[in-house]
Amino acid sequence: MKKIYYAAHIYMILGLVGGLYYRELTKLNDFTGDSQLGVVHTHLLALGMLFFLIVLVLEKVFTLTAGKLFSWFFWVYNAGLALTVVMMTLRGSLTVVGTKLSSGADSALSGISGLGHIALTLGLIFFFINLGKVLPASRRAGETAAAKTTE
Repeated sequence: MKKIYYAAHIYMILGLVGGLYYRELTKLNDFTGDSQLGVVHTHLLALGMLFFLIVLVLEKVFTLTAGKLFSWFFWVYNAGLALTVVMMTLRGSLTVVGTKLSSGADSALSGISGLGHIALTLGLIFFFINLGKVLPASRRAGETAAAKTTE
């Protein structure tokens, strides 16, 4: 449980720092356009802090950490979010300071960011499989019976 709390707390700190970095870098460079840097703050707070606070509640109710896939979910999801946010920060920073990337570098940046999104997706798949397995069997059976009566 502490691991989930610490993850949420770290993402809260990183989200606030990301917002501060965005504000200061754009002010310093007199940048007024759109960049990936503007959504780093939101991604860290929503996909990091808020998501792990929800996971913390689900852990309290269903003991998610007892599931075999919890560890896979936790590390794959965090790696995916970290990789995605680092690539967003890099691309956004380059945009704000006005650095133009070669076609190959731009493609590489997009590809690496895509790997982060793939890891996030795998992490979410592990999360939902794990959640389904730790839900109490009686609740699942009751929900199945209720679903059949409404059909």
